[in-house]
Amino acid sequence: MAASVCLEGKLSKITTVSTKGRVKIPRKVRKRLGLRPGDKVSWVLLSDGTLVVRPKTRRLSELSGLLRGAHPRDGALAVEDMKVR
Repeated sequence: MAASVCLEGKLSKITTVSTKGRVKIPRKVRKRLGLRPGDKVSWVLLSDGTLVVRPKTRRLSELSGLLRGAHPRDGALAVEDMKVR
């Protein structure tokens, strides 16, 4: 379980590094960043020792194929049918 810390009104959590060097990203942080399993994050260590963790934005090429099977074969789709499945 991660301990919560309040720093200037910002979300802050304390976690533990495992023996394998793994760190669990707390649920509230994952939710706020919109992270899902398989997403990538970038880790940037600043010269003052601050660690910045940001979700890595996806390239358009990585998103291709996400909607396969979500539309009729002819590609036409009525606005009314454009609901999230």
